[in-house]
Amino acid sequence: MPAADTPASLWFETALLPQGWASGVRLTLTDGRIAAIETGTAPAAGEERHAIALPGLPNLHSHAFQRGMAGLAEVRGPAGDSFWTWRETMYRFVDRMNPDDVEAIAAQAYMEMLETGFTRVGEFHYVHHDTAGAPYANLAEMAERIAAAAAETGIGLTLLPVFYAHAGFGGLPPGHGQRRFINDLEGYATLLGGSRKAVAGLKDAVVGIAPHSLRAATIEEIEVLVPLADGGPIHIHIAEQTKEVEDCVAWSGRRSVELLFERIAVDDLWCLVHATHMTDAERIRFAASGAVAGLCPITEANLGDGIFPARAFVSEGGRWGVGSDSNIRIAAAEELRLLEDSQRLSLRARNVLAGAEGRATGRDLFDAALAGGTQVLTPGEPAGLVTGAAADFLTLAADHPAFAARRGDALLDGWVFAARDRAIDGVWRAGVQVVEGGRHRARAAIEASFRKTLEGLLG
Repeated sequence: MPAADTPASLWFETALLPQGWASGVRLTLTDGRIAAIETGTAPAAGEERHAIALPGLPNLHSHAFQRGMAGLAEVRGPAGDSFWTWRETMYRFVDRMNPDDVEAIAAQAYMEMLETGFTRVGEFHYVHHDTAGAPYANLAEMAERIAAAAAETGIGLTLLPVFYAHAGFGGLPPGHGQRRFINDLEGYATLLGGSRKAVAGLKDAVVGIAPHSLRAATIEEIEVLVPLADGGPIHIHIAEQTKEVEDCVAWSGRRSVELLFERIAVDDLWCLVHATHMTDAERIRFAASGAVAGLCPITEANLGDGIFPARAFVSEGGRWGVGSDSNIRIAAAEELRLLEDSQRLSLRARNVLAGAEGRATGRDLFDAALAGGTQVLTPGEPAGLVTGAAADFLTLAADHPAFAARRGDALLDGWVFAARDRAIDGVWRAGVQVVEGGRHRARAAIEASFRKTLEGLLG
């Protein structure tokens, strides 16, 4: 999208810094980054002023195209509905999309992410080929469309092209519904190079790798893929469904997480998405590795995946972040709330993920998601409002009822647990304001394109 005028500095009545809440905060911005931070200041004449500033949140796991099928799999079938029956609906939707469709749907998803407080997305991108399953002349055609959607909306992009080769454990041949996803190792290397070119024009874009899962990529293939990351992030789906774990045991004699850690050196560049179904031993090893759990509570609830063992994982030093995954509903605060609420329902307790007595649950959820998401979307970059970090931040609407008579961490508790719509007033990405008055500046055009696209796909 066209760059808005970026002020040299902005002043906030209060802002959440890594050391805690501060008053009278001035951020000086240069080239999309925070050049200086001052606290305890008064606003300068003519300086842009806002009330409450927070760092933008990273969305560490998205399949943007699935925003177009949100709500289409909510009709009960003749047998027990599950993730696997939902997947058939997804395959049918994928069958119809062309590159223009993918770009329009991704732009809608990214716009909504920005409006709810996500400022960077990890796009786990696996639709590579045409509707017949043949590669486009440019193998990275679809990656270029994802990059175009990020450029139009202004969201920060970590592109994670997916390696997908098989239909099940042991290298089973892919099925018809998977034909648009499939690459061999040589083709994937070409795709990865094309993906890096696709994002070259975006400010601070990152490219990582994503072996889809142990179902779709063999351990031997993953061993070849890991060096291709070249210091970038590595994301993988794992242990989302009990059937996946059972199939892994039937084939290898090992559970999914167990097998991965036995064969691959998993470290802090890795994001294990979902990891819902683990033994105690798997969970402890995962927590000790420094890798991040990619939790997607809204999608996991919608698909009936199960509940991640967050309290035990966090108590063992485990790191985590949140993602919007299938994009059935996009809402940063709701991902945090549902993560905590699922723990409360499972354990019949309250304030489960607050770190200690007297800690605010909303603050601890926010801090953990910020740190974990930053780690596996922009490795080596600082998290939060610090000098040198990307100027990615949001402002809360001070007049929203959920923030009445609240200060400090109570504002985050209000946002996560009590606010509904219109809680966010503005969002800045790389120093450019992309959301103003709660609406993305290009909402009208992006939404019109999205509507037209769905009318063509579903009409």
